[in-house]
Amino acid sequence: MQSPQEYYRHDGPMTALGAHAEEIRELPKDVAGLCEVVQGVLIHRDIAPWLYGITLTEAQRDDGHLRPIGQMLTRIHEIDSRPITKARDVGHRLPSVCRHFSLMLCSILRAQGVPTRPRCGFGAYFTPGKFEDHWVCEYWNAREKRWVLVDAQLDAIQRKALNITFNPLDVPHDRFIIAGDAWQRCRNGGADSNKFGLTHANLKGLWFVAGNVIRDLASLNRMEMLPWDVWGMMDMNDDALTDEKKTLIDRVAALTLAGDDKFAEVRAIYESDERLRVPPVVFNALRNAPEPIAAS
Repeated sequence: MQSPQEYYRHDGPMTALGAHAEEIRELPKDVAGLCEVVQGVLIHRDIAPWLYGITLTEAQRDDGHLRPIGQMLTRIHEIDSRPITKARDVGHRLPSVCRHFSLMLCSILRAQGVPTRPRCGFGAYFTPGKFEDHWVCEYWNAREKRWVLVDAQLDAIQRKALNITFNPLDVPHDRFIIAGDAWQRCRNGGADSNKFGLTHANLKGLWFVAGNVIRDLASLNRMEMLPWDVWGMMDMNDDALTDEKKTLIDRVAALTLAGDDKFAEVRAIYESDERLRVPPVVFNALRNAPEPIAAS
């Protein structure tokens, strides 16, 4: 079997660049510079009115449902045809969410031969006392021989507004809580599951944490889905979490946190269990409709 580093150098369906590969090859090689490129072409659709002073139309917000990087890059160039090294004004960036920032950075780094994977979990730096649904990017730092978390979404405007005191290029694990870690904290009584979720949508609870554990497992298997994609054993309320389901999530959470020596088991549990594996059609919870995930 491939090593984790070799596996995460290569694309899955969501990070394949296709016709855009040549443009990506021209980008900077440093993570800080790449984050600036990403921030110059994407804007978080929910933060846009609050921090950037723009109100997006529903049609613009709808771009947040794009899954593969190929479709994202095509849309970026439809909005503004210049190379992506040219930062757009805020009104001409692709409306996205945290997952898109992480996916784009991941796609670029993989194209540069760097082992990378988006991680699903919770940010402790958005709402005081709460852990908000969030994605970051994790890459293998070969020089330091460790996986490093990067929040590609946190530009200078957000860092100031949120009073960010850590380095977004090396996010501490107590600032971004990987979903499996959140699950274990909630299960052992170390954290209140009702503090994990999405405050502005009034979504919270152990079921929400469980869903993110499954999304993180999928991302570790190069299937980086939307935060509101639902499939398999994902539930929308705590009552549906049976003891059997909790036991399985316990196992998945442990594997997603276990490190590279459990990579084979991370792959095996995902591929062998249809309750965990991303199917060809998922349920888009925001659109309240099933959708095929295949790029078109």
